[in-house]
Amino acid sequence: MEEADLTVVEELCNNNPRFRMLYEEHLILEKELNDFEEKVYLTPDEEIARKKVQKLKLAGKDEMQKILHNFREV
Repeated sequence: MEEADLTVVEELCNNNPRFRMLYEEHLILEKELNDFEEKVYLTPDEEIARKKVQKLKLAGKDEMQKILHNFREV
């Protein structure tokens, strides 16, 4: 991420509670995905959980992108 992007993200985290919650959730989900990726084998239940985490992460990222887009238009 570029420095300008980091500045915008930091500003949004400080001033937009929804964005901050989404960003923090994104970091948690990223860690969960990394934990799944470290495993050599996933059980069927773990594979389902991994897919769910991926979908949640993507949905949150999409919402953060919308907030960023709206912020930049102002």
